[in-house]
Amino acid sequence: MADPHHATDAADADAHAYQRGTMTVTEQVSTWNLFMVLAKWGALSIASVLLFITMWFHPGGSFFAGLISALVLFVAGFVFLKSGKAH
Repeated sequence: MADPHHATDAADADAHAYQRGTMTVTEQVSTWNLFMVLAKWGALSIASVLLFITMWFHPGGSFFAGLISALVLFVAGFVFLKSGKAH
């Protein structure tokens, strides 16, 4: 039969000692902010490269058409994604 795991005295003491909202989370916040920055700029870079390659290699496409469209997308994305002032 399955053995129900009973809490030990040490685990009970830890559970009662815990106070919600008292843990320092600065490292987690920094990691999350870094992830968000890398995700948004990485997505913009990938989208620009994909647009460049698509416009260059589609039938009748040209290098300059791909370059111009990718630059327009990147500049527009830069304007919309740049960080605003912190609140």
